[in-house]
Amino acid sequence: MDPEDQLKLENQICFPLYVSSRLLTRAYQPLLAQLGITYPQYLVMLVLWEKDAVTVSNISEKLYLNSNTLTPLLKRMEKMELITRKRSELDERQVFIALTDKGNKMKEQAQCIPELLINKIELPPHELAQFKNTLQQLLQNLEDPQLDQG
Repeated sequence: MDPEDQLKLENQICFPLYVSSRLLTRAYQPLLAQLGITYPQYLVMLVLWEKDAVTVSNISEKLYLNSNTLTPLLKRMEKMELITRKRSELDERQVFIALTDKGNKMKEQAQCIPELLINKIELPPHELAQFKNTLQQLLQNLEDPQLDQG
């Protein structure tokens, strides 16, 4: 590729990923508004619906977020009575996050969201699965080992 072409927006891999991410997040907004949560809060709920009562560092690792980014989000969710935050009795540096009854009940309301989004994407299932696998590989290749220390 010509060096001049390397800096054209249309030749960047990052740009369609960035815009796709923004548009996909926007597509979630009306669905999540019905639940009264934001997309980052939805991601936390997905982690907790999969495995309840986990540490902040576990959530941080799964969501590729630093704990200092996650803490204010979790405090808001606690005020919304979706989760509880409790310091470990064995190691007070660890904070455990658990779902409340309200947080658990929200799972039933949210169960239709993935299918609604998949329908909106309009890709054949095999292509969507292949794309997801490619993105997972990209995440592994780009993963910052220092993120866990955040």
